[in-house]
Amino acid sequence: MTVLDDRALNRAALARQLLLERAGLPVADAVAHLCGLQAQEPQEPFAGLWSRLRAFDPAELSDLLTGRRVVRTHLMRRTVHLVTADDVLAWRARHDTMLRRRVLGAYRREFDGVDLDRLAAAARAVMADGVPRTTAELTRELAAHRPGPGRRALGEMVLAALVPVVQLPPRGLWRARAGVRTVLLSSWLGREIDPPSPDGTDPVGQALVRRYLAAFGPASPADLRAWCGLTGLSAAITALREELVAFRDERGRELLDLPDAPRPDPDTPAPVRFLPAFDNALLAYHDRSRIVDDAHRGLSVAGERVVLLDGRVAATWTVDAGTVTVAPLRRFSRADRTAVAEEGRALASFLSDDASRRVRISASPR
Repeated sequence: MTVLDDRALNRAALARQLLLERAGLPVADAVAHLCGLQAQEPQEPFAGLWSRLRAFDPAELSDLLTGRRVVRTHLMRRTVHLVTADDVLAWRARHDTMLRRRVLGAYRREFDGVDLDRLAAAARAVMADGVPRTTAELTRELAAHRPGPGRRALGEMVLAALVPVVQLPPRGLWRARAGVRTVLLSSWLGREIDPPSPDGTDPVGQALVRRYLAAFGPASPADLRAWCGLTGLSAAITALREELVAFRDERGRELLDLPDAPRPDPDTPAPVRFLPAFDNALLAYHDRSRIVDDAHRGLSVAGERVVLLDGRVAATWTVDAGTVTVAPLRRFSRADRTAVAEEGRALASFLSDDASRRVRISASPR
């Protein structure tokens, strides 16, 4: 079985993530290819798409949100994701059990003795009028008729697990500042979510395996679970075995992949890329060593924006008053600083509507 070292896996991941070369895809196609973008910080997906697409116009993503072709909703890992309407309708039912379990993991005592199906039905009844509500407004209406969990736990259980909802624009639009208001997913899209397969098979699970490998592979089953948070995918993987190819990494772990997916030469040059907070290029693996050193692994879950240099996390970045500031995590050569500054100036221009190209690179650590 062919062994893929970390550099080979890095170049494959960059290619799948559209980070090796900017793509000319329409924005909706890019969101679909990436299996959505993590988006609890509403403005971060714009930087993520800018780093991946040629001539990215943020208005296109805003138009997709207002046009109901892309939505903001809790899905993979119980985190807010920006996903296409078609994907959320196809995938949401497969995530139901995982979403419930993850909320219960945080608030189990508060839901002791609570009939979650009855709670879901009550929430749907309240939201059936199609009126957008904040979390506080919804929980106030639900709590008025039944004692039970605290407002925070109640809101998370209903809106992140029990009832498929979307977070409405203007939240998530380019340069917009807006709180969370939700409506039923079916009301917003005019379609009900796809029901689970009635015959006990898992076609959605198989589709998720294929889509994940296309966007993140080669990868292990543990990587797949780390991306979506789902259990019970072993049967889907087994059903697909004959159409997949297998490799091993340097630690001996089996990695699966689509046979025709790109696996570039490990010596392929990788350009500087600026990634937003919580980017799935880092978060969607159990083993993140292909892109980030163990010493810096915590940056991804801490919400730090990172800079890729030669395909690996080499710095963090922030922006303030039009200036992009880069903080190296290792020593930068003169060529490194030049390349990072060039890409940083382009990012500053994008974020400021061409009003600034200011970049500051801090001193490298000793």
